[in-house]
Amino acid sequence: MAISHNLASTSINGLYAITPDLDDSIQLSLQVEAALWGGVRLLQYRNKFGSHVLKCKQASELLKLCRRYNALLIINDDVNLCQSIDADGVHLGASDGEITTARKLLGINKIIGASCYNQLDLAKTAQSAGASYVAFGACFASSTKPAALHAPLSLLSQAKKELALPVVAIGGITLNNAQSVIDAGADAIAVINALFSSPDITNSAQQYTQLFYKV
Repeated sequence: MAISHNLASTSINGLYAITPDLDDSIQLSLQVEAALWGGVRLLQYRNKFGSHVLKCKQASELLKLCRRYNALLIINDDVNLCQSIDADGVHLGASDGEITTARKLLGINKIIGASCYNQLDLAKTAQSAGASYVAFGACFASSTKPAALHAPLSLLSQAKKELALPVVAIGGITLNNAQSVIDAGADAIAVINALFSSPDITNSAQQYTQLFYKV
């Protein structure tokens, strides 16, 4: 599913599901399909501890699921993995390589996201380098990254005024605080534990997704 760079930017909206670290590939696929069934159309594969072989296997299986549900698959950190399985894009942190290098390798048809933490200047640099979207966080205390820098909701509002890219919010976002993040200007909200630790992943995904369609 090739996506032009311009169209990619418009695809970054709604619930942005990020996978938990799971060695059990069957369980991972079941959880992801439940999220896709609930309306997730933007998925990031993130596994910080798995082997290269495991990551290739899991990412390939998730790409098949995403294709089935007409969803996009973004690979966390790994440009080579994104390229090898022809995923829809990659998400890069500050130490994961240069955006310009990733753009040269992946071409104009892939999505490239950039973690910008709580720094608007970093987001402006990412935009100039060819990023498709920028992510700010942690918006709230996060169990995934308890030591993460705090990004105030006012930063999201400022970013929407000064950037021409979609803005993603991440970090401690739950159904109880998600609306405040959306109201602050986030185009998409990235959720890990609050979604995949839910006893009903499909229902949780539906509830998050519906927040973006309230009038």
